[in-house]
Amino acid sequence: MRIDVIFDTVCPWCYIGKRRLDRALAARPDVVPDIRWRSFLLNPEIPHEGLDRQQYLERKFGSTYRIHRVHGAAMLAGQPEGIAFDFEAMTRTPSSILSHQLIQYAIGSGHQGEVVEAIFRAYFVEGLDIGDVAVLRRVAKSCGLPGNEAADYLRGGTGTVAVQAEHGRMQRLGVSGVPCYIFDERYAISGAQEPDILVRLIDIARESQLEAASS
Repeated sequence: MRIDVIFDTVCPWCYIGKRRLDRALAARPDVVPDIRWRSFLLNPEIPHEGLDRQQYLERKFGSTYRIHRVHGAAMLAGQPEGIAFDFEAMTRTPSSILSHQLIQYAIGSGHQGEVVEAIFRAYFVEGLDIGDVAVLRRVAKSCGLPGNEAADYLRGGTGTVAVQAEHGRMQRLGVSGVPCYIFDERYAISGAQEPDILVRLIDIARESQLEAASS
């Protein structure tokens, strides 16, 4: 079953959504997923070198109280998914373009899902700057990819246009928030939905496949 996941690597709810999708798929072991990770840029205006995180948060949310509320909600939702968010460790808000390029680089390697998970962990749990090529090189290597080759690809910039183009395509499809899931190119749902809801969508898509095959 084809599952398109539209997401951004700097979105905590996308990390939660990935773990919930993992749980939903574990509940349907007979489904063989073909997951396509689609780039979406929540902050396309952020410069290549990123921004000081505290300044970014103050500009976006306006007050320490609101920042704590937003972080607290994500931490609470992340606990059942086994995610130990460490927002205090994060000192930079990076451009997510390079991290999306690494995920695209991993297409066909058999390690793309691992790369997605490792990037999320590096940023949200370890507080690393995922806009830094050196950090992404280590992520690539930890997932079984050639680190130096991946770093050269990122430095070359050839994947930037592809990431930006995919972001544009997702916007034209009507995606305005992430995560967003599209099952079998027919059934879409937005938000970090609970696993039981995702299971329901998987079942609906599978039933449609069976009906189409028998007609």
